[in-house]
Amino acid sequence: MPDNFLPAGVEYLRILPEIILTVAGTLIMLLEGLAGDSVKTRNGPGYLALFALVAAIPASLVAGANPGFAFSNLLVIDGFATFFRVLVVVVGILTVLVSFQYLRRENASSSEYFGLILFSVTGQCVMASSNELIMMFIGLEISSISSYVLAGYLRDDKRNNEAAIKYFLLGSFATAFFLYGIAWIYGVTGTTNLDQIRYALLSHDVASSSILVGVAASLMLVGLAFKVSAAPFQIWAPDVYQGAPAPISAFLSAGPKAAAFAIFLRLFMTSFQPISGRWAPFVWSSALLTMVVGNFAALTQSNIKRMLAYSSIANAGYVLVAIATHSAIGTAAAMFYLAAYAFMNVGAFAVVTHFSRQGERFVNIDDLAGLGWKQPVTAALFSVFLLSFVGVPLTGGFFGKFYIFKAALDGGYTWLAILGLLNSAVAAYYYLRILVVMYMKEPGESCENLSPLAPGVSLALWGSALATLVLGIFPSVILNFARGSATLGR
Repeated sequence: MPDNFLPAGVEYLRILPEIILTVAGTLIMLLEGLAGDSVKTRNGPGYLALFALVAAIPASLVAGANPGFAFSNLLVIDGFATFFRVLVVVVGILTVLVSFQYLRRENASSSEYFGLILFSVTGQCVMASSNELIMMFIGLEISSISSYVLAGYLRDDKRNNEAAIKYFLLGSFATAFFLYGIAWIYGVTGTTNLDQIRYALLSHDVASSSILVGVAASLMLVGLAFKVSAAPFQIWAPDVYQGAPAPISAFLSAGPKAAAFAIFLRLFMTSFQPISGRWAPFVWSSALLTMVVGNFAALTQSNIKRMLAYSSIANAGYVLVAIATHSAIGTAAAMFYLAAYAFMNVGAFAVVTHFSRQGERFVNIDDLAGLGWKQPVTAALFSVFLLSFVGVPLTGGFFGKFYIFKAALDGGYTWLAILGLLNSAVAAYYYLRILVVMYMKEPGESCENLSPLAPGVSLALWGSALATLVLGIFPSVILNFARGSATLGR
């Protein structure tokens, strides 16, 4: 039966995760109005958000077991969409777990916080499964608008206000580039469907307008580069990550970034694959610049949130190396690395959330002095994430970088792989510096009266550490699935 005439039940089954998240998010938003201020003193909205996110995982798997198109080919449910759906939902779960203690500590509990997280994850799921440029834009806006509000969630905190304003203004600027690119490619090809754009680019009629196609691809490339914080469009990331609430910094660095890369991969490996020789130089140039800017800027940082922001920029550069190869192997490597990066980055920010205390007073690297003696378990878990960032064997970061550089070598980018390895060596300095501070310096005031790990933070830390080690010891668990889902547009 053609996808245009699918029974309604099958189509709704394929968007079951988005339905669950949207319904739960709407219900959470209504709770505060219905229950009054009493709901702020309870964890009910958070538990409902957690339940919805957990339920979205089997829903994503069920939808993935019934692959195909939905709603007049606006959405495509395949292995690629399932991978990113599950990934962003897991990031949402970890963020909610870390947020319980943070909101209670800041006296900022509110239903809207958890509702916005659910809506943002919903947009990210739409982004991952879009087969049409307008749907990509809608998903991007659903995720972005929620993220703008979350970045400034603590309205009385000037740092939050600054982060939200910068994120909103520069994010809107990036969205305008992306939308203008959509309008341009529609004017050239007469369609916004990814597969139809690909077929149009292979035809002789559109080939004569190749300059216009190149401009359209460039506009969308710029818009997505903003979203993934790739150089030279990365300037917003350090200020936003430093100013936003710590759990939201963790969320922004993993969920929206993974979804933006999902758009990047699907768009450029499907629609613009026929002109890959033209856009690949821009991607590898941005990859190299992103790695250099991120790693060398991180060397000079004293604020750990800002350091992790520059680290996030550098890690976006590694993913761009894989995309530059414009191959199925590179796509699979990028997917694996994004999964490994999500766990180690959310885990690292979870430690910062726990350690920073009320008002995020202790966020300098030197504040971590003596943590290895005061809370050895917390320091050990943090060490797992830092070693994974470095790329030490038996961690997810090691195999992530290994597969990315292997894809670069297979694609003929030997020089880019070598420069990537050199950048990784530079990065080792600022990651290992934290280990030195934790274990080789005397505890200071920041380690006094440090409370034990809250249950939610503990669960998020142990889960992230376990996932990081599993990906480092049994990488085939994710890699085989990624390989089977990476043949986009082929």
